[in-house]
Amino acid sequence: MATSLSVVATPASAITNGLADGEAHPEVGALVAERPHPDNTWTYCTGTLVSPTVFLTAAHCGERGQKTARVTFASRYEPGSKLYTGRYIPDPRFRMKSDLHDMAVVVFDRPVPGIRPAQLPPPGMLDRLEAEGKLASARFTPVGYGSLAPTGKARRERFRFTDTRRRASISFKDLSPRWLDLFMTSKGDGSTCTGDSGGPNFLGGPDSHLLVATSISGADEACRGINYDYRLDSASARRFLGAYVTLPGAARADESVLMAR
Repeated sequence: MATSLSVVATPASAITNGLADGEAHPEVGALVAERPHPDNTWTYCTGTLVSPTVFLTAAHCGERGQKTARVTFASRYEPGSKLYTGRYIPDPRFRMKSDLHDMAVVVFDRPVPGIRPAQLPPPGMLDRLEAEGKLASARFTPVGYGSLAPTGKARRERFRFTDTRRRASISFKDLSPRWLDLFMTSKGDGSTCTGDSGGPNFLGGPDSHLLVATSISGADEACRGINYDYRLDSASARRFLGAYVTLPGAARADESVLMAR
């Protein structure tokens, strides 16, 4: 598996070839550092509110022994923006040497007001879509905070960080039992990059709030290769999430509407 999309000690990077999300996905937030990075940005990972009190992100975004995390839902974070502090809980099965079980939640003592949580998928939804021949043409919308598109050659990339929530459109590449692979194959596609870890990939266009996978890794440092995203409809992911949120059962989501947008 490729390197993860976040290093906690460095600034976050984010959606490439995308545009500012504004208030299209207010349920998407960012983890905020205790002190600014050298370029005076603050965010370092992305995540999504999946219940009024639970924020889903990636386990590798945390440090060993971390107990709490600060989250902002501001479309552009600035010092003084509203912050929510909660308990940081990684999947106990996660190990830094592997991308498996790379999930964590931030649990707040009180509901986050005024934000509707994202919709989670029923079990095996992506398998069913693939079997029906619908996944190959599906569109996905990744959302995240941080850099604009990098410039320069791999290992010498230059990022400009904005602490701004952005989104892009991306195409389907492959599906495996735990991973959804996405790729820039169509004109106008964007991608995710370093620091988008834990952020959502919504099934459908920019109006979708159906969260089917979280950003974990990428195939290259130029952020133009395959994105490796952790499926949320798998039994493994649901085992962890089910301890903190009420998960949808086998009822069929209205995927046809979402995929048409």
